Amino acid sequence: MKKNIHKADDSADFVCDKPSEECAVFGVSFAKKESSQTVPNAALTVYYGLLSLQHRGQESSGIATLNKGHIELTKGLGHVTETFSYKSFEKLKKSCVSIGHTRYSSEGVYTAKDAGPFAADYLTGRVAVSHNGSITNSANLKGQLAKMGVNFDSTCDSEVIARLIGYKITKLKSTVDGVIRAASLLKGAFSLVIATGKGRLIAVRDPNGYRPLCIGKNENGLAVASESCALDICGFEWLKDVAPGEVVVIENGKIARTEYLKNSDKKNGLCIFEFIYFARPDSTIDGQGVYAARYNAGKILATEHPAPTADIVCAVPDSGLAAAAGFADASGIPISTGFIKNRYVGRSFIYPTQELREIAVRVKLNPVSANIKGKSIVLIDDSIVRGTTIKKTVAVLKKAGAREIHLRISSPPFKHICRYGTDIHNEDKLIANKMDLDGIAKFVGADSLGYISLDGLKKACSDCNLPFCTACFK
Repeated sequence: MKKNIHKADDSADFVCDKPSEECAVFGVSFAKKESSQTVPNAALTVYYGLLSLQHRGQESSGIATLNKGHIELTKGLGHVTETFSYKSFEKLKKSCVSIGHTRYSSEGVYTAKDAGPFAADYLTGRVAVSHNGSITNSANLKGQLAKMGVNFDSTCDSEVIARLIGYKITKLKSTVDGVIRAASLLKGAFSLVIATGKGRLIAVRDPNGYRPLCIGKNENGLAVASESCALDICGFEWLKDVAPGEVVVIENGKIARTEYLKNSDKKNGLCIFEFIYFARPDSTIDGQGVYAARYNAGKILATEHPAPTADIVCAVPDSGLAAAAGFADASGIPISTGFIKNRYVGRSFIYPTQELREIAVRVKLNPVSANIKGKSIVLIDDSIVRGTTIKKTVAVLKKAGAREIHLRISSPPFKHICRYGTDIHNEDKLIANKMDLDGIAKFVGADSLGYISLDGLKKACSDCNLPFCTACFK
């Protein structure tokens, strides 16, 4: 396995030009049972939970498990199935507490040392931390801890959180109070799942609620996950969303204590891009079904930007599928399959020549020519960041015989950087900051272009019980 992996340069955008988001977390606390009874394998449950959340991060994965009073870490680069085998869990059959993490880094280089979860020792024990989000004051906190003699092994802000928690637990001589005090010092986006050496599972969500976090239950105990789909798949019934600023302490498979962070930095809310692209369509986040939000966005697009001359509606798979269904239903234009998607194509390979870039696009999305030839098409996609991928996608459709392409986007134009975990760091590369609507349409080769309005997007997600962060669109 390579020690260092560099992300692709801009040539990779011909294959994937989407904003990506940082990480998934999953944790389990099972009730302890008598020795004669079968104890569920918490670590193996976390493994399947991470598989369910693999879409949130494909660069590294890891699991921390409480084994006979000691927290053991296993982690590495790559997908969950590349890091773990069934033998990984043989010695952990009687573990009742485990947490896991899949990572997408928002910086240019990542190593095995940056894989989560992160563990930190304190005077009488150990904690392990999985983190989804981005800490905006990480460098400042790291500097303060370094002055106090705390050492760091990675470049990851998640390690800063773990070291800070360990330091505060040592100072306050209380695990829960140490977690609360450390979390109150964090600024930015953070959904945390924490395992302690004394058998606690602690869930923390930042006061803005930038990233999702929910709790589920079954007959054996409780689970905490970034998305409800992982609870469903692992056999847990949704119990609650962790509220913004809430700290939930779970012991022996039950909620033992609930606290709230005292933090006045509440300015925004849940990242609305969870409903556009990040989350799986079978998840529900803070009261809003993801599929329903995307379907509603498609219906609103059909009203805001109709395409009366079109013959069919097609989607760029996968996150455009639900919006395309909504557009078709609202417009009365029949929906058709425009592409077959190859799901085994990596997203971070550098394509050195134009010929290889074009092949890479077709390997990932190959048009169904019989459905396209001679047709005027409404093409639905969830977003345009730099415009490189959709330009190639439109060209592939035109080459397959499409007469017209009316491009409809189920998010507003990206205009601003994100500081809270989404890898949009350079506003100069955002196409909406370089061209007007007609210019973008001409650049990507579309006959017309329409973005959903911000008000329309909010309306599509109106069942959500939290306010939204929409700073990247304003």
